[in-house]
Amino acid sequence: MTTWSEVEGAAPELAAAVRACFERGKHKTMATLRADGSPRISGIETEFVDGELTFGMMPGSVKLADVGRDPRVALHSPSVDPPEDPSQWPGEAKVAGRARSGPPAEEGASFALDVTEVVLTRIAELGDRLVIESWRPDGRVRRVERT
Repeated sequence: MTTWSEVEGAAPELAAAVRACFERGKHKTMATLRADGSPRISGIETEFVDGELTFGMMPGSVKLADVGRDPRVALHSPSVDPPEDPSQWPGEAKVAGRARSGPPAEEGASFALDVTEVVLTRIAELGDRLVIESWRPDGRVRRVERT
C-alpha cells in the first residue's frame, strides 16, 4: 500500500506538480473496469486529505459496482487546451492504483487510493519536446522526452 504522502516523500517535486494539476479544477476523469473487463470512463471529484488521494461514489453507480468487483482505477486531472505558446501549457497528470475504503461518507462510498503509478505530461520550457515523468513505488522518477 502506498499513500499519497509516501509519494510526496519519495518524489516531492513530481508529487507537487501532479497535485497542482489535480487541484486545477473540480472535475476529473476516472477509469474503472466493467464486469467483462472492458474500460469505463466516468467523471469524478477528488481531494487530497490527510496524506491521501480520496474520492467518493454515489450509491448504485456503475463505477461503484466496477470498483466492488475490481479495485484497480486510473484518475486523470482536468484537461486544459494548450495555449499558442506550448511551453505555457500546465500539463496533465494521471494517477493509478487500487481503491480502498476510506472514511465514512454521508451518502455513497468513500475511497482512498493505494498508488501504483504517478505520471506527469508537459511541454519542455523551450516548447520543443514533450516531457513525461513517471514514478512507481518500487523506483525513482523516470523521465522520457519526445520530439
